[in-house]
Amino acid sequence: MILVTGATGAVGREVAVLLAAAGPVRILARRPERLTVRGEGVEVVEGGYGDGPALDRALRGVDAVFLVTNSPTEPDDERVARAAEAAGVRHLVKLSMMAVEEPGADDFITRRQRQNEEAIRESGVPWTFVRPRTFMSNTLSWAPGIRSAGVVRALYGDAPVACVDPRDVAAVAVAVLTGTGHEGRAYAVSGPEAITAREQTAQLSQVLGRPLRFEELGLDAARTALLAKYPRPVAEAFLESAERQRTGAKAAVVPTVQELTGRQARSYRTWSADHAGAFTTA
Repeated sequence: MILVTGATGAVGREVAVLLAAAGPVRILARRPERLTVRGEGVEVVEGGYGDGPALDRALRGVDAVFLVTNSPTEPDDERVARAAEAAGVRHLVKLSMMAVEEPGADDFITRRQRQNEEAIRESGVPWTFVRPRTFMSNTLSWAPGIRSAGVVRALYGDAPVACVDPRDVAAVAVAVLTGTGHEGRAYAVSGPEAITAREQTAQLSQVLGRPLRFEELGLDAARTALLAKYPRPVAEAFLESAERQRTGAKAAVVPTVQELTGRQARSYRTWSADHAGAFTTA
């Protein structure tokens, strides 16, 4: 039995779908009504990381766990790691981020993920870290502007990033969860090319069959928009991350998807074509 957390998110949902297609899977969810993964072999435990009894129920009889951090401030990973060790879990696969292995990354979110990884190492549970680059699905935040005005507004339009399709991250995670010999390893995961926001806008325009205009946000405007959605430490972390991207720190491509799944990583053009409806329908 494999336990999946974060199954309403971009990667966790895909992990649950892939595992459910092959056999039984258990899901820990704070809001089960939001789950889109259904089926005879899907078992759902309602609860969060801070709910000790629910976490213990979810881990009972589990061989492996796919862990997605929920909060940047709560000790979620520590809670799961301790409970997993007590339950005799044999493999904990954590969704982390590529920045944790990059010395120049020192923003709040990256520091927290480094701390989370260290807590898992210290738990005694055999672990694997899946460290993706920026998700292609982050550009879904452009949908309202595209629908209303045909405009994409973003910071640093010419900054390249080897963004990755969440479905490819999920495929890597499932290969690790169901395979052997991955314990004690960390896998960086990127897309097949480095691409800028201007280039993504151009590709979206072609996919949607309508003209789109890119408008570069100034730093102050970007900060204001982020602060409207996130606590200040998180907003500032995103801005620091964007600055690293501007300097080329996120442009490297790695072959992990090909090596672990046997196929090429999906391009942004493929991702956008598969999700075109999200940019046309509210």
